[in-house]
Amino acid sequence: MKIIIDTNIIFSALLKTHTTFGQIIFNSDGIFEFYSPHYLRTEIRNHWEKIKKISKLTDQQLEESFDSLLTKISFINEEIIPQKTWEDSEKITEGIDVDDTDFIALTKHLKAKLWTGDLELRNGLKSKGFKSVLTTAEILKHWTKKKKE
Repeated sequence: MKIIIDTNIIFSALLKTHTTFGQIIFNSDGIFEFYSPHYLRTEIRNHWEKIKKISKLTDQQLEESFDSLLTKISFINEEIIPQKTWEDSEKITEGIDVDDTDFIALTKHLKAKLWTGDLELRNGLKSKGFKSVLTTAEILKHWTKKKKE
């Protein structure tokens, strides 16, 4: 299953590398294929000092954790997404969070599911008819089921 990872999932994984987020990301070969727009890196870097402060990791430790997470994600250049997909995605995120337009556009382009921990985003998307969004609980349920097979 193709999964687009929202920035808040990586943020959480960096804060708590040995929790559900990290376990799923690092142990999903054959279950999930993780993708993200390049914009995710920019968003994480914009919050780097906040992540460092909350996680109490050194710069080096945080860099190592981030680099490890990045090895599990295929980054897609946003420029390959058709203009129509961008326009449709902007309409969907309008009034919810336009900063998530990249993630919605990539989800639509790859015919994937968006994994987000942002319930306001999830609920807003669903209210606009965008159903390709999963919570961590839904991801975990699918992951656990596939691990048992």
